[in-house]
Amino acid sequence: VDRIFTRVGASDNLAFGESTFMVEMLETANILNNATPKSLLLLDEIGRGTSTFDGLSIAWAVTEFLHHQNKIAAKTLFATHYHELTELAMLYPRIKNFRVAVKEYEDHVVFLHKIEPGGMDNSYGIYVAQMAGLPSRVVERAREVLHNLEANELNPNKVPRLARRRSGSEVDKNQLSLFDVAKPSEVEEELKKIDIDNITPIDALLKLRELKGKAGKNQK
Repeated sequence: VDRIFTRVGASDNLAFGESTFMVEMLETANILNNATPKSLLLLDEIGRGTSTFDGLSIAWAVTEFLHHQNKIAAKTLFATHYHELTELAMLYPRIKNFRVAVKEYEDHVVFLHKIEPGGMDNSYGIYVAQMAGLPSRVVERAREVLHNLEANELNPNKVPRLARRRSGSEVDKNQLSLFDVAKPSEVEEELKKIDIDNITPIDALLKLRELKGKAGKNQK
């Protein structure tokens, strides 16, 4: 190992007008521009200092950059709460997922302090907040908001609806979801039925003409 690069912690540099996120990005840029195949990279929560989608996008791009750049190809430990990043292990051969083992029992969570292969789809953040002593009303409300977010129950302003109810209770029938899925059109249903592996070129052209005609009628 020629050098060990780290991007951990969270602190700003107000004297130089640098926010916590700017400091994070400066450190990340230094790593990406100077690491070598003999370096060891320790990255923690890249992208957490900005909006969720911006942070996830940056973390995703950084991971791909480290994987694809042969001039780097350094051994890297990347800790993250962006569960979407675990999908990269299915796309790229040199990316492996590991997680901290957790045991769930009824309403309790036990952290086993063991590392095992595989991804994780739960951060247990609300449970940790409860352990830290947040008021029970705050914890319960956090669970309600989380349930709403996971169910995509958002109001037109893209924020959780404020109706109070316990997780798992029946959703208000008059409450509309921003993400209501439209019923598939006739053309979409026809497309799903096509066997693209066995259809002949002539049949494909005839089918395309038929679907184009149906699509034109639906637009009138």
